[in-house]
Amino acid sequence: MTPFTTISGAAVPMLENDINTDQIAPVPTKRSLKPDYRELLFFRARRRDDDTLDPDFVLNRPQFAEPRILVAGHNFGCGSSREAAVWALVAVGIRCIIARSLADLYRENCLQNGVLPIELPMEAAVAFEARVLASDGAEPFAVDLYSQTISGPGGAPIPFEIAAADRIRLLEGLDDIGLTLKHQQDIAAWETRTRAASPWLQSAIRWEPAEVQENVL
Repeated sequence: MTPFTTISGAAVPMLENDINTDQIAPVPTKRSLKPDYRELLFFRARRRDDDTLDPDFVLNRPQFAEPRILVAGHNFGCGSSREAAVWALVAVGIRCIIARSLADLYRENCLQNGVLPIELPMEAAVAFEARVLASDGAEPFAVDLYSQTISGPGGAPIPFEIAAADRIRLLEGLDDIGLTLKHQQDIAAWETRTRAASPWLQSAIRWEPAEVQENVL
């Protein structure tokens, strides 16, 4: 997983509430083992009935061609646990979501894929959204995970909260497997002690091929 330290770029305003994972990354009509996640992002919303790009959709506007930050309303990422709804954001360069609230499963999927999820309290969210709308992609915003601040045009830096464990995993680029492997020596030592203290347990859980099991029976 790519570590997250700081990011700077265009902040895309998508302030509707309850944007769900099927809207973010619809199931493609043409099934593929390797879908184009960049194309998949908001696939239906980005197109008109004749399948041409809708120039009025925010991500189709020139100033948001290379987005880095997505600014959302309440309950962003609700619906299914579809992880592709995070992969599609990463595919276009978005590494941070700043919202009034995020769905729990979606927030966890963000953390597993190196995307920083930030939830701002109401007053701070309203003020930040106004700054993003006023900027309209003309000037970049920056998010610094070290200092836990959001900075950009129109006002002072905005502090944000994040759990210490989530902050560390993003700074170090660790998913759940990576976090577990940080304790590899402790795990190996526990396995050694357990084999010595409970040898019967090792034989009890040992797997045998089916043909061996049949011979034993």
